[in-house]
Amino acid sequence: MPISAQQISFNVQRIWGDGVSHCAFSSLVYYNGRYYCSFREGESHIFDKNGNAEGKVRIIASNDGKTWESVAFVGKEGIDLRDPKLSVMPDGKMLVTVGGSVYRNRQLEACIPHVMFSEDGTTFSAPEPAILDKQMTSKRDWIWRVTWHDGVGYAVSYNKAPEGDNNGNELWFVKTTDGKRFEAITKLQIDGYPNEATVRFLPDGRMAIMVRREAGDTRGWWGTSTAPFTDWKWTKMGLRLGGPDFIVLDDNRIVMGTRNYAVPGYAKTCIYIGNNNGIFEEVMVLPSGGDNSYPGIITVADELWVSYYSGHEGANPSIYLAKIPLSNFRKQ
Repeated sequence: MPISAQQISFNVQRIWGDGVSHCAFSSLVYYNGRYYCSFREGESHIFDKNGNAEGKVRIIASNDGKTWESVAFVGKEGIDLRDPKLSVMPDGKMLVTVGGSVYRNRQLEACIPHVMFSEDGTTFSAPEPAILDKQMTSKRDWIWRVTWHDGVGYAVSYNKAPEGDNNGNELWFVKTTDGKRFEAITKLQIDGYPNEATVRFLPDGRMAIMVRREAGDTRGWWGTSTAPFTDWKWTKMGLRLGGPDFIVLDDNRIVMGTRNYAVPGYAKTCIYIGNNNGIFEEVMVLPSGGDNSYPGIITVADELWVSYYSGHEGANPSIYLAKIPLSNFRKQ
């Protein structure tokens, strides 16, 4: 059964947002002794009052996870910067991967992945287009989240199909060594308009990918592979995903956060526990409602920290940080 706020002790704090700006699509990382959270900030989920889509990247930082300050607020004219995801590169720089949407007359015209870098967590380079392998680019591309392992960054890039295209999205598994150039490893054979995907490594050296799907039965897919990561074994998950993230605990259990669609029209941000067979059980519903989810997950000492956005306390969603004792997820 799901764990409720009444059954366990945990803390949730609103760390950014006042209900006026629309804050969404979070990411969380520990870097150079500080905690960083990134998200998109704009007037609404997409368009401003003039019909323009020009969301900006906000990055906030904290020494203790309680008091936060803005260290970057970056926009680019004519581009809606979305889904900023943080990772730490082998050379010590912070990488920010950002989706860049271009709209004309409220219609999506192009998607241009962007990247930003920081060497100190204080100053960030201007967003610049990533360089994609020519065999996979469609001019409607989206690199989701980068995970680094043995000097290489791995991610999934999906091509957003145009409206009315019944062939759906293409999903490519990619790698980078400099955070700017992304090389195709293989095309992932998944139907049902696959898109957002998180890549992680399992303790036995295998790689795991969790993929959101938006057509057909809309169930997420869980895949595992061994190096060179060109042959994948897929399992259909028992739930629909929305902005999924997951991490592997030291006892091999996997904690996952995602949007829960169980009650139509009342999506919630939920935490799940599972293992490497792709079977997950809901264990906690975080305070959430309205437009919400897209968690970022890290462990800090004996706690699980989960950033996410939610509109349950205002006209527009804010950014929240939940701190949950890891004892709730470990094997007894």
